[in-house]
Amino acid sequence: SAVIAAGALVLSTLPAQAATPGVSATEIKLGISSPLTGSAGVAYGKVPGAMKAYFNYINANGGVNGRKITLISRDDKYLPTLAATQTTNLILKDNVFALVGALGTATHSKAYKAAALAKNNVPDLFVNTGFSGFGDTTKYPTTFTVLPSYAMEAKIMSKFIKEKFTGQAVALIAQDDEFGIDGVNGFKAGALTLASTTLYPQSSLTDARAKALLTGLSAIPGKPVLVMFGTTDVTAGILKAAESLDLVSKFTWIAGSVGGDANTLLALGVKATTLNGVVAASFFPDAKDKSDEYVSQFMTINEKYNKGVTFDNVVLQGMNSAMLTVQALRAAGKNLTRTGLINAVQN
Repeated sequence: SAVIAAGALVLSTLPAQAATPGVSATEIKLGISSPLTGSAGVAYGKVPGAMKAYFNYINANGGVNGRKITLISRDDKYLPTLAATQTTNLILKDNVFALVGALGTATHSKAYKAAALAKNNVPDLFVNTGFSGFGDTTKYPTTFTVLPSYAMEAKIMSKFIKEKFTGQAVALIAQDDEFGIDGVNGFKAGALTLASTTLYPQSSLTDARAKALLTGLSAIPGKPVLVMFGTTDVTAGILKAAESLDLVSKFTWIAGSVGGDANTLLALGVKATTLNGVVAASFFPDAKDKSDEYVSQFMTINEKYNKGVTFDNVVLQGMNSAMLTVQALRAAGKNLTRTGLINAVQN
Protein backbone atom coordinates (compact mmCIF):
# COMPACT_ATOMS: atom_id res chain seq x y z
CA SER A 1 0.00 0.00 0.00
CA ALA A 2 2.93 2.32 0.68
CA VAL A 3 4.29 1.70 -2.80
CA ILE A 4 0.87 2.42 -4.34
CA ALA A 5 0.54 5.60 -2.31
CA ALA A 6 3.99 6.77 -3.36
CA GLY A 7 3.20 6.01 -6.99
CA ALA A 8 -0.03 7.95 -6.77
CA LEU A 9 1.82 10.88 -5.27
CA VAL A 10 4.36 10.90 -8.08
CA LEU A 11 1.62 10.72 -10.73
CA SER A 12 -0.30 13.60 -9.17
CA THR A 13 2.66 15.95 -9.42
CA LEU A 14 3.35 15.41 -13.12
CA PRO A 15 2.30 18.38 -15.31
CA ALA A 16 -0.83 17.76 -17.37
CA GLN A 17 -0.25 17.69 -21.13
CA ALA A 18 -3.44 19.25 -22.53
CA ALA A 19 -4.39 18.14 -26.01
CA THR A 20 -4.65 20.84 -28.67
CA PRO A 21 -8.37 21.58 -29.20
CA GLY A 22 -9.75 20.52 -32.56
CA VAL A 23 -6.76 18.41 -33.59
CA SER A 24 -6.50 14.63 -33.62
CA ALA A 25 -4.34 12.18 -35.51
CA THR A 26 -6.86 12.18 -38.37
CA GLU A 27 -8.78 15.48 -38.21
CA ILE A 28 -8.47 19.28 -37.99
CA LYS A 29 -11.66 21.06 -36.92
CA LEU A 30 -12.08 24.64 -38.11
CA GLY A 31 -14.96 27.04 -37.54
CA ILE A 32 -16.63 29.97 -39.27
CA SER A 33 -19.31 32.38 -38.07
CA SER A 34 -21.00 34.18 -40.97
CA PRO A 35 -24.46 35.13 -42.28
CA LEU A 36 -26.27 32.17 -43.81
CA THR A 37 -29.73 33.71 -43.50
CA GLY A 38 -31.10 37.25 -43.35
CA SER A 39 -30.50 39.95 -45.95
CA ALA A 40 -26.70 39.59 -45.83
CA GLY A 41 -27.04 35.81 -46.04
CA VAL A 42 -28.60 36.16 -49.49
CA ALA A 43 -25.34 37.64 -50.74
CA TYR A 44 -22.73 35.95 -48.55
CA GLY A 45 -24.33 32.65 -47.61
CA LYS A 46 -22.19 30.85 -50.20
CA VAL A 47 -18.91 31.48 -48.37
CA PRO A 48 -18.90 28.48 -45.96
CA GLY A 49 -20.04 26.09 -48.68
CA ALA A 50 -17.28 27.28 -50.98
CA MET A 51 -14.71 26.79 -48.24
CA LYS A 52 -16.03 23.30 -47.50
CA ALA A 53 -15.82 22.44 -51.19
CA TYR A 54 -12.15 23.39 -51.30
CA PHE A 55 -11.41 21.51 -48.08
CA ASN A 56 -13.18 18.42 -49.47
CA TYR A 57 -10.97 18.69 -52.55
CA ILE A 58 -7.91 18.75 -50.27
CA ASN A 59 -9.28 15.86 -48.17
CA ALA A 60 -9.77 13.77 -51.32
CA ASN A 61 -6.13 14.37 -52.15
CA GLY A 62 -4.55 13.30 -48.86
CA GLY A 63 -5.56 16.15 -46.54
CA VAL A 64 -2.96 18.18 -44.68
CA ASN A 65 -0.16 15.98 -43.39
CA GLY A 66 -2.58 13.07 -43.31
CA ARG A 67 -5.35 14.93 -41.48
CA LYS A 68 -8.78 15.67 -42.99
CA ILE A 69 -10.27 19.14 -42.51
CA THR A 70 -13.76 19.53 -41.05
CA LEU A 71 -15.38 22.98 -41.24
CA ILE A 72 -18.13 23.77 -38.74
CA SER A 73 -20.33 26.66 -39.89
CA ARG A 74 -22.62 28.69 -37.63
CA ASP A 75 -25.14 31.29 -38.79
CA ASP A 76 -24.85 34.75 -37.18
CA LYS A 77 -27.30 36.51 -39.54
CA TYR A 78 -24.79 39.42 -39.72
CA LEU A 79 -25.85 40.46 -36.20
CA PRO A 80 -23.00 41.38 -33.79
CA THR A 81 -24.65 39.89 -30.68
CA LEU A 82 -25.41 36.61 -32.43
CA ALA A 83 -21.90 36.52 -33.93
CA ALA A 84 -20.50 36.78 -30.40
CA THR A 85 -22.66 33.85 -29.29
CA GLN A 86 -21.89 31.68 -32.31
CA THR A 87 -18.15 32.32 -32.15
CA THR A 88 -18.17 31.43 -28.46
CA ASN A 89 -20.06 28.24 -29.34
CA LEU A 90 -17.44 27.34 -31.93
CA ILE A 91 -14.68 27.65 -29.33
CA LEU A 92 -16.35 26.18 -26.23
CA LYS A 93 -18.90 23.71 -27.64
CA ASP A 94 -17.49 22.68 -31.00
CA ASN A 95 -13.87 22.84 -29.76
CA VAL A 96 -12.50 24.06 -33.09
CA PHE A 97 -8.77 24.44 -33.55
CA ALA A 98 -8.98 27.77 -35.36
CA LEU A 99 -11.43 30.22 -36.91
CA VAL A 100 -11.33 30.91 -40.64
CA GLY A 101 -12.97 33.47 -42.89
CA ALA A 102 -15.17 35.19 -40.29
CA LEU A 103 -17.33 37.68 -42.17
CA GLY A 104 -18.22 41.20 -41.10
CA THR A 105 -16.55 44.08 -39.27
CA ALA A 106 -18.99 44.94 -36.48
CA THR A 107 -19.89 41.27 -36.08
CA HIS A 108 -16.37 39.92 -35.74
CA SER A 109 -14.94 42.73 -33.63
CA LYS A 110 -17.63 41.98 -31.03
CA ALA A 111 -17.18 38.22 -31.41
CA TYR A 112 -13.40 38.42 -30.97
CA LYS A 113 -13.78 39.98 -27.55
CA ALA A 114 -16.76 37.90 -26.41
CA ALA A 115 -15.11 34.58 -27.28
CA ALA A 116 -11.81 35.69 -25.69
CA LEU A 117 -9.85 34.65 -28.78
CA ALA A 118 -6.71 36.45 -27.64
CA LYS A 119 -6.80 34.87 -24.17
CA ASN A 120 -7.39 31.41 -25.65
CA ASN A 121 -4.72 31.97 -28.33
CA VAL A 122 -7.17 30.95 -31.07
CA PRO A 123 -5.82 31.52 -34.61
CA ASP A 124 -8.24 33.86 -36.39
CA LEU A 125 -7.35 33.35 -40.02
CA PHE A 126 -8.05 35.50 -43.08
CA VAL A 127 -11.09 37.43 -41.87
CA ASN A 128 -13.49 38.48 -44.62
CA THR A 129 -13.42 42.16 -43.76
CA GLY A 130 -11.17 45.04 -44.70
CA PHE A 131 -11.53 46.86 -41.38
CA SER A 132 -8.14 48.45 -40.79
CA GLY A 133 -8.48 48.01 -37.02
CA PHE A 134 -7.90 44.26 -37.35
CA GLY A 135 -4.30 45.11 -38.25
CA ASP A 136 -3.77 46.27 -34.66
CA THR A 137 -1.72 43.36 -33.28
CA THR A 138 -2.05 44.67 -29.72
CA LYS A 139 -5.84 44.50 -29.81
CA TYR A 140 -6.14 41.52 -32.18
CA PRO A 141 -2.94 39.50 -31.68
CA THR A 142 -4.24 36.28 -33.26
CA THR A 143 -6.09 37.84 -36.23
CA PHE A 144 -4.79 37.80 -39.79
CA THR A 145 -6.30 39.88 -42.59
CA VAL A 146 -6.22 39.13 -46.29
CA LEU A 147 -8.10 42.00 -47.91
CA PRO A 148 -6.94 45.57 -48.53
CA SER A 149 -8.26 47.82 -45.76
CA TYR A 150 -11.42 49.81 -46.43
CA ALA A 151 -9.48 52.99 -45.68
CA MET A 152 -6.89 52.05 -48.33
CA GLU A 153 -9.65 51.17 -50.79
CA ALA A 154 -11.42 54.50 -50.21
CA LYS A 155 -8.17 56.42 -50.80
CA ILE A 156 -7.66 54.57 -54.12
CA MET A 157 -11.28 55.25 -55.10
CA SER A 158 -10.83 58.94 -54.19
CA LYS A 159 -7.88 59.23 -56.57
CA PHE A 160 -9.80 57.46 -59.33
CA ILE A 161 -12.88 59.69 -58.93
CA LYS A 162 -10.86 62.92 -58.91
CA GLU A 163 -9.02 61.87 -62.06
CA LYS A 164 -11.94 60.42 -64.04
CA PHE A 165 -14.92 62.53 -62.95
CA THR A 166 -13.47 66.01 -62.54
CA GLY A 167 -16.10 68.63 -61.83
CA GLN A 168 -18.87 66.18 -60.93
CA ALA A 169 -20.39 66.37 -57.45
CA VAL A 170 -19.85 63.26 -55.31
CA ALA A 171 -22.34 61.72 -52.87
CA LEU A 172 -21.49 58.87 -50.51
CA ILE A 173 -23.81 56.24 -49.02
CA ALA A 174 -22.06 54.12 -46.37
CA GLN A 175 -22.89 51.67 -43.60
CA ASP A 176 -22.87 53.28 -40.16
CA ASP A 177 -20.42 51.01 -38.33
CA GLU A 178 -16.69 50.28 -38.28
CA PHE A 179 -16.87 49.14 -41.90
CA GLY A 180 -18.45 52.32 -43.26
CA ILE A 181 -16.59 54.71 -40.96
CA ASP A 182 -13.29 53.16 -42.04
CA GLY A 183 -14.28 54.04 -45.59
CA VAL A 184 -15.39 57.55 -44.67
CA ASN A 185 -12.01 58.17 -43.06
CA GLY A 186 -10.32 56.87 -46.20
CA PHE A 187 -12.23 59.29 -48.41
CA LYS A 188 -11.20 62.11 -46.07
CA ALA A 189 -7.57 60.98 -46.25
CA GLY A 190 -7.93 60.88 -50.03
CA ALA A 191 -9.06 64.52 -49.97
CA LEU A 192 -12.26 63.74 -51.86
CA THR A 193 -14.82 66.54 -51.55
CA LEU A 194 -18.27 65.12 -50.81
CA ALA A 195 -21.45 67.01 -51.59
CA SER A 196 -23.43 64.59 -49.41
CA THR A 197 -22.67 61.80 -46.93
CA THR A 198 -25.40 59.40 -45.79
CA LEU A 199 -24.71 56.82 -43.09
CA TYR A 200 -27.33 54.13 -42.49
CA PRO A 201 -27.48 51.53 -39.68
CA GLN A 202 -26.79 48.01 -40.92
CA SER A 203 -29.91 46.29 -42.35
CA SER A 204 -31.95 49.52 -42.16
CA LEU A 205 -31.86 50.74 -45.77
CA THR A 206 -35.30 49.57 -46.85
CA ASP A 207 -36.72 50.05 -50.33
CA ALA A 208 -38.74 53.05 -49.13
CA ARG A 209 -35.70 54.68 -47.52
CA ALA A 210 -33.56 54.01 -50.58
CA LYS A 211 -36.16 55.65 -52.83
CA ALA A 212 -36.45 58.68 -50.51
CA LEU A 213 -32.66 59.01 -50.41
CA LEU A 214 -32.27 58.82 -54.20
CA THR A 215 -35.09 61.31 -54.70
CA GLY A 216 -33.25 63.78 -52.47
CA LEU A 217 -29.87 63.19 -54.12
CA SER A 218 -31.37 63.62 -57.57
CA ALA A 219 -31.70 67.33 -56.75
CA ILE A 220 -27.90 67.69 -56.94
CA PRO A 221 -27.13 69.54 -60.19
CA GLY A 222 -25.56 67.72 -63.13
CA LYS A 223 -24.78 64.02 -63.04
CA PRO A 224 -23.40 63.36 -59.56
CA VAL A 225 -21.13 60.43 -58.77
CA LEU A 226 -22.91 58.17 -56.27
CA VAL A 227 -20.53 56.00 -54.23
CA MET A 228 -22.14 52.98 -52.54
CA PHE A 229 -19.96 51.70 -49.69
CA GLY A 230 -22.06 48.91 -48.22
CA THR A 231 -22.88 45.23 -48.54
CA THR A 232 -24.07 43.68 -51.80
CA ASP A 233 -27.70 43.40 -50.70
CA VAL A 234 -27.76 47.15 -50.02
CA THR A 235 -26.09 47.96 -53.36
CA ALA A 236 -28.73 45.84 -55.07
CA GLY A 237 -31.51 47.61 -53.16
CA ILE A 238 -30.25 51.06 -54.14
CA LEU A 239 -29.89 50.13 -57.81
CA LYS A 240 -33.34 48.51 -57.94
CA ALA A 241 -34.82 51.60 -56.27
CA ALA A 242 -33.18 53.72 -58.99
CA GLU A 243 -34.78 51.46 -61.60
CA SER A 244 -38.20 51.99 -60.05
CA LEU A 245 -37.73 55.77 -59.98
CA ASP A 246 -36.20 55.88 -63.48
CA LEU A 247 -33.06 57.47 -61.98
CA VAL A 248 -30.43 55.04 -63.26
CA SER A 249 -29.14 57.51 -65.84
CA LYS A 250 -29.16 60.40 -63.35
CA PHE A 251 -26.05 59.18 -61.50
CA THR A 252 -22.56 57.89 -62.22
CA TRP A 253 -22.54 54.73 -60.08
CA ILE A 254 -19.50 53.48 -58.15
CA ALA A 255 -19.56 50.54 -55.73
CA GLY A 256 -16.99 49.48 -53.17
CA SER A 257 -15.48 46.00 -53.27
CA VAL A 258 -17.83 44.60 -50.61
CA GLY A 259 -20.96 45.42 -52.59
CA GLY A 260 -19.70 45.50 -56.14
CA ASP A 261 -19.74 41.93 -57.48
CA ALA A 262 -21.72 42.05 -60.73
CA ASN A 263 -22.53 38.33 -60.70
CA THR A 264 -24.09 38.55 -57.23
CA LEU A 265 -25.95 41.77 -58.08
CA LEU A 266 -27.48 40.09 -61.13
CA ALA A 267 -28.54 37.16 -58.95
CA LEU A 268 -30.20 39.64 -56.57
CA GLY A 269 -32.37 40.97 -59.37
CA VAL A 270 -30.53 44.04 -60.66
CA LYS A 271 -31.03 44.45 -64.40
CA ALA A 272 -28.03 43.88 -66.66
CA THR A 273 -28.77 47.18 -68.38
CA THR A 274 -28.47 48.92 -65.00
CA LEU A 275 -25.10 47.33 -64.25
CA ASN A 276 -23.73 48.24 -67.66
CA GLY A 277 -21.42 51.15 -66.88
CA VAL A 278 -21.35 50.77 -63.10
CA VAL A 279 -17.76 50.99 -61.81
CA ALA A 280 -16.84 48.62 -58.98
CA ALA A 281 -13.69 48.14 -56.95
CA SER A 282 -12.39 44.58 -56.65
CA PHE A 283 -9.42 42.83 -55.09
CA PHE A 284 -10.07 39.67 -57.14
CA PRO A 285 -10.02 38.84 -60.83
CA ASP A 286 -13.47 38.47 -62.36
CA ALA A 287 -15.06 35.15 -61.46
CA LYS A 288 -15.77 34.54 -65.16
CA ASP A 289 -12.13 35.00 -66.20
CA LYS A 290 -11.12 31.43 -67.01
CA SER A 291 -7.70 32.60 -68.20
CA ASP A 292 -6.75 33.17 -64.54
CA GLU A 293 -5.26 29.91 -63.21
CA TYR A 294 -6.81 30.30 -59.74
CA VAL A 295 -10.26 31.07 -61.14
CA SER A 296 -9.98 28.09 -63.48
CA GLN A 297 -9.02 25.68 -60.71
CA PHE A 298 -11.67 27.00 -58.31
CA MET A 299 -14.29 26.60 -61.06
CA THR A 300 -13.31 22.96 -61.50
CA ILE A 301 -13.45 22.33 -57.76
CA ASN A 302 -16.83 24.07 -57.53
CA GLU A 303 -18.29 21.85 -60.26
CA LYS A 304 -17.25 18.67 -58.47
CA TYR A 305 -17.54 19.51 -54.76
CA ASN A 306 -20.12 22.33 -54.68
CA LYS A 307 -22.62 21.06 -57.22
CA GLY A 308 -25.56 23.27 -58.09
CA VAL A 309 -23.96 26.46 -56.77
CA THR A 310 -23.28 29.20 -59.29
CA PHE A 311 -19.63 30.21 -59.33
CA ASP A 312 -19.23 33.92 -58.59
CA ASN A 313 -16.91 36.23 -56.66
CA VAL A 314 -18.41 35.17 -53.32
CA VAL A 315 -17.53 31.54 -54.06
CA LEU A 316 -14.14 32.68 -55.33
CA GLN A 317 -13.53 34.57 -52.08
CA GLY A 318 -14.49 31.55 -49.96
CA MET A 319 -12.22 29.20 -51.89
CA ASN A 320 -9.36 31.68 -51.77
CA SER A 321 -9.64 31.86 -47.97
CA ALA A 322 -9.71 28.06 -47.78
CA MET A 323 -6.67 27.75 -50.02
CA LEU A 324 -4.68 30.18 -47.85
CA THR A 325 -5.77 28.26 -44.75
CA VAL A 326 -4.46 25.00 -46.20
CA GLN A 327 -1.13 26.68 -47.00
CA ALA A 328 -0.91 27.97 -43.43
CA LEU A 329 -1.71 24.55 -41.93
CA ARG A 330 0.96 22.93 -44.11
CA ALA A 331 3.50 25.56 -43.07
CA ALA A 332 2.73 24.87 -39.40
CA GLY A 333 4.01 21.30 -39.77
CA LYS A 334 2.88 17.90 -38.53
CA ASN A 335 3.01 18.80 -34.82
CA LEU A 336 0.03 21.13 -35.10
CA THR A 337 -0.53 23.63 -32.30
CA ARG A 338 -2.28 26.99 -32.14
CA THR A 339 0.97 28.78 -31.37
CA GLY A 340 2.70 26.95 -34.20
CA LEU A 341 0.02 27.98 -36.69
CA ILE A 342 0.16 31.63 -35.62
CA ASN A 343 3.95 31.62 -35.91
CA ALA A 344 3.77 30.01 -39.34
CA VAL A 345 1.50 32.75 -40.69
CA GLN A 346 3.54 35.51 -39.05
CA ASN A 347 6.72 34.16 -40.61
